[in-house]
Amino acid sequence: MSEWKAKRFWKETTVEAVEGGFEIRLDGRPVRTPAKAPLIVPTRALAEVIAMEWDAQDGEIDPNTMPATRSANAAIDKVAIQHAEVANLLADYGDSDLLCYRAAHPRELVARQAQQWDPILDWAEDALGVRLHPRTGIMHVPQEAGALQVLRDKSHAFNEFELAAFHDLVSLSGSLILGLAVTNGKLSADEAWALSRLDDLYQIEQWGEDEEAAESAEIKRQSFVHAELFYRLVN
Repeated sequence: MSEWKAKRFWKETTVEAVEGGFEIRLDGRPVRTPAKAPLIVPTRALAEVIAMEWDAQDGEIDPNTMPATRSANAAIDKVAIQHAEVANLLADYGDSDLLCYRAAHPRELVARQAQQWDPILDWAEDALGVRLHPRTGIMHVPQEAGALQVLRDKSHAFNEFELAAFHDLVSLSGSLILGLAVTNGKLSADEAWALSRLDDLYQIEQWGEDEEAAESAEIKRQSFVHAELFYRLVN
C-alpha cells in the first residue's frame, strides 16, 4: 500500500488581517499549524510569503518547499510554549561560542581566525556591551558571568517568531555572537556562514572537499540564509 500524501484541495490562497496579526486562508478557510493552532503571523510581509508557498503547491503538498510555513509553525507550536527554555538553550552558546575557540597551530589557521573572528568579537563589545575572550584549545574555560547574563537577556528579548529564526542562526553556526551579528544587521547570512565555516574551509584547502560533506553543508547554508530572511520578514 502506498503512503497517503496530502494533495492540493483549494483554488484560492489569500491573506487576511485578523486580531493578533495576519492569517493565511485557503478558499476562505484559515490554515492551521500541525498542532491545530491558528496560523497567525505578525506581519503581512511574512503572511504573503507563506501564502505564496501554499499557492505554489501543485498536486501533492511538499513541506520541503515551504520553509516559511515550517518556521512559522515551529514558532507557534514549539517556541511560543517553550520560550524560556529555547532562549536559555541559545544563551548557553555564549559560554562556548565558536568564535572563542582558537587553534594552537598551524600558524596560518591561527592568524586567519584572529583576522576574521576578532573584529566580530570587537563589534560585540562595542554594539552589545559584551566582551567574550578567545581560548586556545578545546578545554572549556568559562566566560565572565556578567557578559553571559547580557547575552541571556538578549536571547530572552526575542519574541517567538524572532527566536525561531535566531535558533537556527545560532545552532547552525555554533555561535551566539554570529547570530546576533546577523539579527543586528552587522553581517549578512552569507557573511556569517562563511565565518562559521572558517575551520572547515581551511581543511578543505589542505585536503580537498568531500562531496557528501559539501552537500550537507549546502543544505545547512540554505537553512541559515532562510533563517535571516524569516527574521527580516517578522520585523
